[in-house]
Amino acid sequence: MSTPSALPRTVLLVDDNPELLFLLTNALEKLGEYRVVTAENGATALQRYFDTRPDCVVIDVRMPGLDGYQLVRALRGDPASAQTPLIILSAMVQEKDQLAGLVSGADEYLLKPVKPLELMAVIQRVIGVSEADRQQRMQQLADGDTPPLRK
Repeated sequence: MSTPSALPRTVLLVDDNPELLFLLTNALEKLGEYRVVTAENGATALQRYFDTRPDCVVIDVRMPGLDGYQLVRALRGDPASAQTPLIILSAMVQEKDQLAGLVSGADEYLLKPVKPLELMAVIQRVIGVSEADRQQRMQQLADGDTPPLRK
């Protein structure tokens, strides 16, 4: 009999690029043995989040309607989803964009293109972040203590 910890983790991928969703879904399901749910925009992502309660959400920034920053703030603002690990995966490479993503509440900001193994490693890392660590990091950002940004 399987224990809950033996069940695959669920990842919600949110991006308006169907080819990227297809490629990352295949990679995460095969290499990382994740269960992947996808959404093409922020509004659909909110519905899928509450339908599936994923272990982690990977979010693009530029999407029609509800953009990635707004989606992150919506998830962080709801007590039911506030502690879910959130990763922004974006082609927006400027430091101000990365900082905006982190300040909105994302745990990590990754740049496209991303290697599937790198994405899997970051997913595993953010799943392990405690509520206290997440709150401390957000307080540091609010205090103006910005973490080093990835290049």
